[in-house]
Amino acid sequence: MGKPDVACEIWATVQALNRAWAVDGHPEWLANYFAPEMIAITPTDRLRLEGQKACIAGWTDFVRTTKILRWLESNPLTLVLAEGRAAVVAYDFQIDFEAGGRVVHMSGRDLMTLEERDGRWWLVADHFSPSPG
Repeated sequence: MGKPDVACEIWATVQALNRAWAVDGHPEWLANYFAPEMIAITPTDRLRLEGQKACIAGWTDFVRTTKILRWLESNPLTLVLAEGRAAVVAYDFQIDFEAGGRVVHMSGRDLMTLEERDGRWWLVADHFSPSPG
């Protein structure tokens, strides 16, 4: 498999994991994508989330307390590293959701680190934030 094919496979994994929670409304499916030791830095948690269970709980809380109206990813950049065993993916996102009786339109950016294990890509770190300005 050539490097472009690997980058496409990685991006497809990122899109699938985002679709699981943001479009299909099943954050529990993230167990198929989040590595056991995953960490996440989010704009709403003072401390980093550590471990798959904590990360899934964070995504689950968001899904359960909002109604996601729209999710869109754009401008992906995938860097394949470590001879095809690791990758960093950066992309922009837009999300519209209803929370507390009001609709929120947010744009942001996401930076994910993934590792290939036994033929599958696993998310090991995520850092996302609203777009500046």
